[in-house]
Amino acid sequence: MTARAVETPVLGLPIPEPSPSHPVRPGAGTATGPRAFFARLNTPAVRTRIGTVAGVAILAVLLWRLGTGVFVDGLRRIDGPSLLVALGIGLVTTVFSAWRWALVARALRIRLPLAPAVADYYRALFLNAALPGGVLGDVHRAVRHGQSTGDLGRGVRSVVLERTAGQLALFAAGAVMLLTMPSPVRDDLRQAAPMAGLAALGACAVVLALRMNRPGPSRRGRALRSALAEAREGLLSRRNGPGVLVSSSVVLAGYLAMFVLAARVAGVGAAVTELLPLAVLALLAMSLPLNVGGWGPREGVAAWAFGAAGLGAGRGLTVAVVYGVLSLAASLPGVLVLVARWYAGLRAGRRTAAAPTPGPAPASDAQDIPDYAPLTPLGAEAGAEAGESIEKYVPKESTRLTRSSLPLSAEPSEGRPMTPESV
Repeated sequence: MTARAVETPVLGLPIPEPSPSHPVRPGAGTATGPRAFFARLNTPAVRTRIGTVAGVAILAVLLWRLGTGVFVDGLRRIDGPSLLVALGIGLVTTVFSAWRWALVARALRIRLPLAPAVADYYRALFLNAALPGGVLGDVHRAVRHGQSTGDLGRGVRSVVLERTAGQLALFAAGAVMLLTMPSPVRDDLRQAAPMAGLAALGACAVVLALRMNRPGPSRRGRALRSALAEAREGLLSRRNGPGVLVSSSVVLAGYLAMFVLAARVAGVGAAVTELLPLAVLALLAMSLPLNVGGWGPREGVAAWAFGAAGLGAGRGLTVAVVYGVLSLAASLPGVLVLVARWYAGLRAGRRTAAAPTPGPAPASDAQDIPDYAPLTPLGAEAGAEAGESIEKYVPKESTRLTRSSLPLSAEPSEGRPMTPESV
């Protein structure tokens, strides 16, 4: 049997009818099985929901084990002077973070003044603290910056490199603190440090061997080399390296100072050298994308670390709660930035809507008679006039010149002769 054409009822287009030799399998064209399931799980929306659910679950477990009195006690201890100190610390860390962002953007050949960078950074911090996931503010900052510069990819990469610089500073300084200062994980880290170093050296050797034995540069290899070149220029170059190092150190010191302030507000009298490793552990937990506006893993790790250090799990949870509230207060200037940008956009839209549209040019004597030939009339008279020249319908050049010399031109009216008074 041969395939015959049938007509679709909607479009009226002929399509071949499936033949028995090539039957259409049900569900063809749609991915099924484990691969499709994991592909659906790998979407940004699903990842954000999973992180939000995980953060809520951690908070629920903490409330179940430690009670709500810990949260209430932490909120009750916050006063006006502590909020003012938090705002000051937040101002310093935000300005230096924005400066680091401007340095990285300049290395990628993007102009970013410091004042707009500070405003955008405040807005991103508030969105990070107010929205689930803890990184949506940085995503918004990257996209808006890329769109404003006309290069979305380069704008996004500048934000990614800036955040990478902060994380590298946290990992480096945190490793030193956790290995040298008393902490619940110091002994474990000292035992695992040699193995981790050997594993890193082995990975570098494998990568170097693969690059040496590769016959030619692939597309993925070229993209990787380009990304590494941008990272080296933005973070490690002679022009940007010192500024990135100084700004990252100041920002990390501000975060640690905020944690120590939260501990003092919560009533923890431990020494600063004992609190710093615990603060590093809490900050590392905050980098996990399993939180609700930063809440979740930070509280769980703080409760565990304070309990392991002999300071009490409840006291650690109180410190984490106070730290979260102080951090949110330090990002509140971002609300002013959001309102100011929204109001400026609203005013710009109103001015655009109220702007008068240019109307048609005023009619003049020169526009009374068109400069183009009129159409030949239709009907029976058209055949009689078909042989006539169309030039008689076109205004003469002398008439055009006369009428273009307004206001010194005039037309005779009512059959009277033209006089100087009528001009």
